[in-house]
Amino acid sequence: MNHFTGVEDVRQALSATGYIADQQLATTVFLQTRLEKPLLIEGPAGVGKTELAKALAEATGRKLLRLQCYEGQDESRALYEWDYGKQLLYTQILREKTGQLIADVDDIDAAVERIGNYDSVFYSERFLSHRPLLEAVRSEEPVVLLIDEIDRADEALEAVLLEMLGEYQISVPEIGTFHAKHVPLVILTSNNTRDLAAALKRRCLHLFADYPSAERELAIIRAKHTGLEEDLAAQLVEIVRGLRMLDLRKAPSISETIDWARTLAVLEVRALSQQVLTDTMSVVVKYDKDLRAALDALPRLLAGQTPQVVPVVDEPDGYQVRKSKDEPGRFDDGYYGANAATLTRADVSSSQGARSFARRRSG
Repeated sequence: MNHFTGVEDVRQALSATGYIADQQLATTVFLQTRLEKPLLIEGPAGVGKTELAKALAEATGRKLLRLQCYEGQDESRALYEWDYGKQLLYTQILREKTGQLIADVDDIDAAVERIGNYDSVFYSERFLSHRPLLEAVRSEEPVVLLIDEIDRADEALEAVLLEMLGEYQISVPEIGTFHAKHVPLVILTSNNTRDLAAALKRRCLHLFADYPSAERELAIIRAKHTGLEEDLAAQLVEIVRGLRMLDLRKAPSISETIDWARTLAVLEVRALSQQVLTDTMSVVVKYDKDLRAALDALPRLLAGQTPQVVPVVDEPDGYQVRKSKDEPGRFDDGYYGANAATLTRADVSSSQGARSFARRRSG
């Protein structure tokens, strides 16, 4: 594969695709291409982790393969799976041939043994369905493999990835081991919802992606051709950075800043007033309590002042409220009546009990 000639070459190539990379990111990508190691990018959602893989594929002319991770995902959705429907269809078509094969066999064990000699026919590449990881290894052309939001997957999937990330190979027990014809550029992203295994991190170069500086975020907006005037875009960036300082459940992402800039351009806004920002605030703030906090801070942000950070207080959780009502000892002795504390178990003789049950059965 054609490597980048240097860090600056990486920056220029990514910039040509509309992705503005800082020095650290460009250096890490350059090292990735030279060392042929996977790159793990961790950081908050919406800082451009997934976009980097797309930009890198475009900049290098490689095909992009994407594995979107989710909870409960098993290896068959990531590596490969057998096409059981196709196997069954071939079995039905070859039923007559199978009958001829064992026509001269009277013993069941011998018949099974003879058919078993043909297991490899149905467990061959003809019936193997490639999933993103195996497709990256078997690809005839160089690819960029994006393993997106690996922190959402179960830890078991991380273990499955280790062979691929370490040796760029995948073992299929029924067939053998496939080695990558072209070493893929692998990018893993994580939103830090949980810690990843040390074994996975050890196989990767690591980069923490945070929200960009004001200058870089303004350059990103400019590169996306939002249509918003330069001075308004600069002011908008400062307002978004102020919103990120608030104690919000979800801070505005870079992509949402771009959407806000495009929204204001579509509305042909010529000045950022409190009214127009209030009317469009839902583009970047997605939760009701966050919206109230953002609107409270908006006058200070428009004045160029640092917002007062007020923690967003969540409303009482219904489950916790109900649970607190079930705590032991929450009732006093008289809760079930004034004489509840003095109630005692009545003594009932065996004959009384027998007569009582007899009446019930007869009724």
